[in-house]
Amino acid sequence: MSLSLPVLVFDSGSGGLSVWKEIVALRPDLSTLYCADFEGFPYGTKPDSLVAERVTGLLARLIPRYHPRLVVLACNTASTLLLDDLRQRFDLPFVGVVPAIKTAGASAEPHRICLLATPATITRPYIDQLVKNFASGHEVIKKGQGDLVRLAEDFVRGKPVDTELRGIVDDIRQEAVDAVVLGCTHFPLLRAYFEQALPEVRWIDSGEAIARRVSHLVGTLRLDQTSPAWHEAVYTGPQDTPWETGVRKWGFQQVSQVPAV
Repeated sequence: MSLSLPVLVFDSGSGGLSVWKEIVALRPDLSTLYCADFEGFPYGTKPDSLVAERVTGLLARLIPRYHPRLVVLACNTASTLLLDDLRQRFDLPFVGVVPAIKTAGASAEPHRICLLATPATITRPYIDQLVKNFASGHEVIKKGQGDLVRLAEDFVRGKPVDTELRGIVDDIRQEAVDAVVLGCTHFPLLRAYFEQALPEVRWIDSGEAIARRVSHLVGTLRLDQTSPAWHEAVYTGPQDTPWETGVRKWGFQQVSQVPAV
């Protein structure tokens, strides 16, 4: 069956679900397709050429099949690497993501901010540029945390993660920061735990801003629907029954595999 699912949210794994959730909350009328490229996961540790090949190849198959009208590239690595190229290759609007340093730095009063991201993300030059452009009046501490990606994936699959998260939160507590920028789309999946453990800290991610951008584009593209919203998820790699079970609880009516690139 070939459906028309106007919003495609794409990530290397489950992280984009944090963005998808905000989009659906803001626009419950929209049908969506979510794609997790587990076979290529994680993008941050892969050569740029391989990431480009995988993302472009998958989109070249998904777009003709599901006919999205806009694509959300819900991955920091893919966004910074490919956004411009994808906009030129495909005749569709693309929305990318970057860590919400601009939001964290908006206060005129100096703050101590922690950028919590993957080890690969914190070393990329665009991060330094974001800090320079939007948070130069604040103290910004960078923390590379790769385990959180794995823990977020475990969380979606229903595995217990509290014990391991406790140590990560204790490390942040010792920094005495005012705000934490969750600089990977995987990390907001664990936001409820973070907020409960450190309620005095402001936890910031880009999900709501991305959802507002998508809603604006939906209006300009006249994508308003009259039928009930349909949400479908696809993924690459071996069958992952725990993930299929987990994401169905998020509200996806259909979950299936797609062939490898």
